[in-house]
Amino acid sequence: MPAEDFPRIYDRLKKILQKYEGVLTEHQSPTFTLDKESYGLRDPHNDGSAGFFGATVIQSKYVSFYLMPVYLEPGLLKDISPELKKRMQGKSCFNFKTYDEGLLDELDRLTEVGFAYYEAFHLVQPEPQT
Repeated sequence: MPAEDFPRIYDRLKKILQKYEGVLTEHQSPTFTLDKESYGLRDPHNDGSAGFFGATVIQSKYVSFYLMPVYLEPGLLKDISPELKKRMQGKSCFNFKTYDEGLLDELDRLTEVGFAYYEAFHLVQPEPQT
């Protein structure tokens, strides 16, 4: 198992999420234990479960990427490739054991669509312009 790829995968997944730091804020989920490297984002104005947007976590056997918009709206997954679908576990988690730039790019685009979904349904609140 290429665990040596895990930091590279994690860094790439973290960069996908970091694009949304202007609207979302960093969030450490209690479900991610302290001994795992993790990074997550949520809407600071929304305390409900819909406020959680996504996270990435280095697990022992893979690197996970959680994307909550696809949990709330499974229709967002209708156009994903069979290869990315194979990486899914549950309703909103994608697991990576090896680095695959094509799949990571596809996940990046899916994250953009998910963020647009959150914006359209006012599940994220942009900071007021001053």
